[in-house]
Amino acid sequence: MLTVRYERLDLQPNDMVLDLGCGFGRHAYEALRRGADVVACDLGYEELVQVRNIAAVMWSDGEITEGTMLETANGDATQLPFSDESFDRVIASEVMEHIEQDQEVLSELTRVLRPGGVLAVTIPSKLPEKLCWALSEDYHAPNAEGGHVRIYGRKELEEKMQLAGLSPLGSHKAHALHSPYWWLRCAVGPNKAIEDHWLVNAYHKLLTWDIVKAPKLTRWTESFLNPVLGKSKVVYAQKLSSENSYATT
Repeated sequence: MLTVRYERLDLQPNDMVLDLGCGFGRHAYEALRRGADVVACDLGYEELVQVRNIAAVMWSDGEITEGTMLETANGDATQLPFSDESFDRVIASEVMEHIEQDQEVLSELTRVLRPGGVLAVTIPSKLPEKLCWALSEDYHAPNAEGGHVRIYGRKELEEKMQLAGLSPLGSHKAHALHSPYWWLRCAVGPNKAIEDHWLVNAYHKLLTWDIVKAPKLTRWTESFLNPVLGKSKVVYAQKLSSENSYATT
């Protein structure tokens, strides 16, 4: 289930890509399939082990071109363990809303991105997120350990990107079918097991089926609903060259 559109990211074969907050690797795998070299970075060690294992199966199955590289890194988004201008493209998916020092993260992402490189940041969309917060205090911080610490608007994120020396390129929403699922989870209690409520369980099975099968009907329905109900918003930005950067310290 991809959130980022790789055409908007302008990903090219042999690009060096940072997938920050890679989780279990959904965006890293697609970048590898497209011939990019990838560094998957996350605080979770178990996630990185799974990314390497699945990538190994993809290589053995011929899904990844010979010579394409995958590295994994266990790192802090506010102090990335990479040299300046190391990456052509950066993906930060569902990371920013978890970190209090979000401006520091954007500064680090700008630092490791090469001039002219493109960054894609995905965050929870404002309207669906507000409803989740209203329905349950256990959905977000401080009740939820490591949970969401803020609700972003697109304009706020774009202004912070500009402060970091990035030029916003546009945005779109994704995963409209997931918004009602999370509203339902919040209404019945987000800490309860999925199997504990029949309707949550049924909706979860529907989403799993949709991800695996991707039928045309649900793809069309979601694309129609995304502009209003999309659970995630993706904002793209390009790093300014040194001569016209207006980053602040």
